[in-house]
Amino acid sequence: MSLIDDVRRTLRLHNLTTPASRVAIALSGGPDSTALLVAFRELHDAGDLHLVGVVHLNHALRPEADADQAHCAQLAASVGLPFVAEQADVRVVARREHRSIEDAAHRVRHAFFARAAAELGADAVAIGHTMDDQAETVLLRLLRGAGTRGLAAMRPKRGIVIRPLLGSTRDAVRAFLLERGISALHDASNDDRSIPRNRVRAELLPLLAARFNPRIVQTLALAADLAREDEAYFQPIVDAWIAAHVTRPRAGVTHINREALAALPTAVAWRVLHVLMREAAGGRAVSKIHVALAWELVMERTSGWDGPYHRLERLGPDVVLTTRPAGSTGRPRPAGGPRVPAFSRVLPVPGEVILPEAGWTVSAEVAELVEHLPPGDCSTALVPKDRLGAAVMVRNRRAGDRLRVSDVGHRKLQDLLVDRKVPRELRDRVPIVTDQTGRIVWVAGLAIDQDFQVNDPAQAVVILRLKAVGGSS
Repeated sequence: MSLIDDVRRTLRLHNLTTPASRVAIALSGGPDSTALLVAFRELHDAGDLHLVGVVHLNHALRPEADADQAHCAQLAASVGLPFVAEQADVRVVARREHRSIEDAAHRVRHAFFARAAAELGADAVAIGHTMDDQAETVLLRLLRGAGTRGLAAMRPKRGIVIRPLLGSTRDAVRAFLLERGISALHDASNDDRSIPRNRVRAELLPLLAARFNPRIVQTLALAADLAREDEAYFQPIVDAWIAAHVTRPRAGVTHINREALAALPTAVAWRVLHVLMREAAGGRAVSKIHVALAWELVMERTSGWDGPYHRLERLGPDVVLTTRPAGSTGRPRPAGGPRVPAFSRVLPVPGEVILPEAGWTVSAEVAELVEHLPPGDCSTALVPKDRLGAAVMVRNRRAGDRLRVSDVGHRKLQDLLVDRKVPRELRDRVPIVTDQTGRIVWVAGLAIDQDFQVNDPAQAVVILRLKAVGGSS
């Protein structure tokens, strides 16, 4: 099947366009968006849709940004289309709004798309994300502890933005351009393996394809489709429950009926929390570990803590979410609550250790083959049995703790906890599994030291699991 056929199928399958649709192309100059422009020009000529223009946002992040904009302007002119461009200093936006560069770029880009679409009279803006981009997104979100909503990854349509290449692989895009003798820009930042997405693209996906599943890209894309269907089913249930049990007495303050929330099936309750926590955080990322900590509060095992850009507390019959004021920095300490004392206990293998002062249980189970086991998530870790040794301990953090979470060397545990937005008052509750030499193996719920990653599917492993005391993993 040709790329044009793939695109037609995706447009039809997800009802992205009709022959009357007016579409603008978001063009970066790279292979994917260039192929999308060429394909849509052909679809326009065939009467499948109306192509009304090309839009380009100059992020001002790279020295080549102005040259890229000029290239895109020339490409738009070569196919006889209007060109709308803007420049935004994304670094300034990120600093001002206390966001990551990636998050700030996303918000600035989509706001620009809305303005450009209005200027061109477009119903939709098409962007060039491929099936490979979808697979990378699924893996990144899985590694960061996302739930089903996050694993649904990129939607074929969200607002005015459509993604017609989600049914097409990156190889199909390159072949399409090669057949037509069309060149495209190369973004050198895509070669920087210190960036997690680039590392997933260059190292993890090829490893999975070579040693586990040659169709891993298609498999992960299908998993995203299934997760999206799950979310489509649950979302009306979540919305109806929120309408019935949530009040907002003033801007930035949300009251949830705690008893009603605790009575919900966990699959619904955690989705309710995730939606409301993201809203309170101003749309910033909220991971599964944050929702798990919020659930501790709902179940009355904690009284309050600070999530990403918001605070959660129990107040009478309610759980209250309060948005942190714009421009504030750091997190306020809770009004009360004792510091968790230092603890260190033996973890039998197999067996479990209960940590009542921290509110967690850590268990260890031996498995002879890893190839048929599910992948670890934020509450589960797989480590090689022969690397772990006989004397396994679980403790909380200590001054000077470090671990290797990437190829660039060891990192302070304190920096990891800050980056993962673990509230200050909860950092001493995080269980840390160490091997017989005292070296950190797993920061429970957050990261495995790279030297304890499982690389051979035939080797025996120890499955480490984290669960709340009295709860399930």
